[in-house]
Amino acid sequence: MSYYMHSVPGRLRIKTPVIKGDNQTAKHIEKFLGQIQGVQSIITNTLTCSVLINYEPKKVATHTLLDILQTRGIFDASRAVTNDQYIHTSASKAGHVIYKALLGAFLEQTLQGSPLALLSLLI
Repeated sequence: MSYYMHSVPGRLRIKTPVIKGDNQTAKHIEKFLGQIQGVQSIITNTLTCSVLINYEPKKVATHTLLDILQTRGIFDASRAVTNDQYIHTSASKAGHVIYKALLGAFLEQTLQGSPLALLSLLI
């Protein structure tokens, strides 16, 4: 599980392996973030390793929240992927899987034919 971050004004979502299966750490994160002026709500999910923070952008900045999370060892921005990077990686993996499936189906169909069909494929 890697670190992930997606941010729009007023909403920050991070994924961090630090809270995986750890309800106590998740509750601790909710408590200390809830004390920050401008933070409206925090939702943690230890199954998906997600922390969702809704905040007032005029009262607190995204980079401030990220700095706090980094200082406390909850998040490592240097290892985080952004939404665009995540989508690109997922699309590349999906394309590779589809390519392998199509190639496998093509070869299976070809090899079920006669040796002459295989020879014509190679020529």
